[in-house]
Amino acid sequence: MSATSLTETLFAFWRRLAPLPGGTWVFSRILGRLAPYTGSMGAHVKLLEPGHTVVQLSDRRRVRNHLNSIHAVALINLGEVATGLAVISLLPPSARGIVTALSAAYHKKARGLLTAECRTDPIPEVSAPIEREVSTEIIDQAGDVVAVVRATWRLSP
Repeated sequence: MSATSLTETLFAFWRRLAPLPGGTWVFSRILGRLAPYTGSMGAHVKLLEPGHTVVQLSDRRRVRNHLNSIHAVALINLGEVATGLAVISLLPPSARGIVTALSAAYHKKARGLLTAECRTDPIPEVSAPIEREVSTEIIDQAGDVVAVVRATWRLSP
């Protein structure tokens, strides 16, 4: 499946499933099947609009580290999913994107339900390869920022 048809397929599933009871959960499982590594952490896409996403990660044993908090790699994966969905939601069918760099700043131990919200500006026409840096804050249930993830996306025709 090409990147373009994958993006179109994802948003067709979202439009169909999101309004239904449990639909966002089903969509999140489909996303996990299409991107198996992403699916391994069990994130839940709560909102998907052009340039705006909200993705949550529940605190459970499979994403914890030896310090009894959510693993740093799970946090960066959550940020990558949030930024990626926000970016590809704005891409025209003739363009594709791939992450080329990820970085994270960790501010406190991550515990409990975490939320990554990402907003990004419209993308100019992609007539040649361009780089787009997008970031997301990951917050805990108390509203504290536990991490900030920055992703560089290479967009090309």
